[in-house]
Amino acid sequence: MQAAVTVTPARIPKLLLGLATVRPVFLWGAPGIGKSSLVRHFAESLGLECVSLLGTQLAPEDLIGVPQIRDGRSVFCPPEAIARDEPYCLFLDELNAATPDVQKAFYSLILDRRIGTYELPAGSVVIGAGNRATDNALARPIASALVNRLTHVHLRASVTDWLVWAGENGIHPWVTDYLTDRPDHLWSQPPKTEEPFSTPRSWHMLSDALHSFGPALDEETLKIVAHGTLTPAHAVSFCGYVKIVRHTYGIEAIIKGDASWPKRVEDRDLLYYLAEAFRGRLIRELPATKDQIPPALRQAAHRAKSLLVQLAEISVEVAQTVIRDDENGRPVLPAWFLVEAARDMPRLVEARR
Repeated sequence: MQAAVTVTPARIPKLLLGLATVRPVFLWGAPGIGKSSLVRHFAESLGLECVSLLGTQLAPEDLIGVPQIRDGRSVFCPPEAIARDEPYCLFLDELNAATPDVQKAFYSLILDRRIGTYELPAGSVVIGAGNRATDNALARPIASALVNRLTHVHLRASVTDWLVWAGENGIHPWVTDYLTDRPDHLWSQPPKTEEPFSTPRSWHMLSDALHSFGPALDEETLKIVAHGTLTPAHAVSFCGYVKIVRHTYGIEAIIKGDASWPKRVEDRDLLYYLAEAFRGRLIRELPATKDQIPPALRQAAHRAKSLLVQLAEISVEVAQTVIRDDENGRPVLPAWFLVEAARDMPRLVEARR
């Protein structure tokens, strides 16, 4: 399912209020961005109990029920979880991961709000959710008959929305402060290999671990926890950030000359983090053309080249991350700065290519 239009989590409650109260809705999104919690919170806002059915753990009879003989006729009795007297929110999680037979069993429940002779109480809502095939998650094609029975909403992660939620839910300050500085690390595309990757859910997991270990958390344990929950590059960067927090060692001190780039091999994660912070500073402050540089910035640009040379002397690989292109192969630093970097550090630019 391709997304023509996507929405952030903050818009979901209002959309569901207008859509799910009149028609079934399917919420699409990558793993770990909060689909399930959004549905549960929406149900709570309506005063409805949220009954979750996991598509991957169902068989058709789990929905249709088992037959009983009444007055010489077979009658299918729907399960107690579904057959309720009071209105509720029926949440069909991982619906598109269910087998085709299970998906078929949902047809009448989704379209007609009934199973056999049982009908959902007035005021009930039906919401489905699932991952996309492009997310390397378990996802089966949905038949056109079922697609056409649902209103489809595509969710995207939003660091602004998540940080508001995090501030209200006790997320560890290291996590919120880090993602405030590096909002692009909130979510990453699920990898094709079996390894952790960053999502709002995995950052929440990391926060829980940080709270659990408390101030006694040592450097080695932090690395284990971070690499066990986040995209590898994000884990390295986060560990470097924590070192800065613990030792009040930041990019400002390096730019001012009060500190130097860390040289120890065991501080390589810190070096990567500082290099990323340095790159961000250059992107924000360097003008597009050299003739636009005011006198105050000329000295800063000269200092930046000097720091880049010093960084390359420690690690060409780390220095190369400062001047790298974006994910589409386009330069993000001004051309004049890259030309001067090529003149002063040819081996660094050769590595970039």
